[in-house]
Amino acid sequence: MIHCDSTLGACTLPGTDDRQTLPSPALKTGLAIHYFGDPMCSWCWGISPATAALARFCHDEGIAFRMTMGGLRAGGGDPWNAPFKAFLRREWEHISQATGQPFSYRLLQRTAFNYDTEPACRAVASIRVMLEQTGRDPALQLSFFAAVQERFYVEGDDPATVAFYREPCAIAGVDFQEFSQLWESIQARLAVAEDFGRCRKWGVSSFPTLAVEKEGRLSALAVGHIGAQELVSRARQILQLA
Repeated sequence: MIHCDSTLGACTLPGTDDRQTLPSPALKTGLAIHYFGDPMCSWCWGISPATAALARFCHDEGIAFRMTMGGLRAGGGDPWNAPFKAFLRREWEHISQATGQPFSYRLLQRTAFNYDTEPACRAVASIRVMLEQTGRDPALQLSFFAAVQERFYVEGDDPATVAFYREPCAIAGVDFQEFSQLWESIQARLAVAEDFGRCRKWGVSSFPTLAVEKEGRLSALAVGHIGAQELVSRARQILQLA
């Protein structure tokens, strides 16, 4: 089962140590902020306002904002039973109290559901591919990500169905039919698999994790719950911006 740390404000991949390091892979010289998350990670939804503020800060400062999907529970498999539903309800109630983010419990009324985060992660990766192909603003990926989060946590819909993504596509301004074809393709499955592999390679096992790339090195910015003002302030300090 997914482990959620209420003190840290993060969810951790099954079978991994809560502690993590961020080694320095070969990166292009320059500045970037990296967001490692999962649209079905409840703490990622909890800090959604903070990540939106950080993305705006990056835009204003001319800094790349890059997203990598974590695959928190890729494949799913947890029994959809009373104990698992109770676990989710407790976590969501706590996160809502801690962050002010809205949650509904419609999903928990379903008689069957596989908490598989791969389809939602694949959807975000698909949007990134589409934005790269058309040269559009990569920040739209975060808009899509947030729309997926809201549809899941507030509306209680199932991200395993392609129809789920019609509204998020409209919010991001991408063609739903093109998205549908890509989402179901091998290309999208490979793209999201690369994201999962990148997280493992860089030692990221808790979500949300935010990191700064500076002069070819990656350093931690925040792991877990953090407010918008503190997050932007940390970014300024690390990047040595006035």
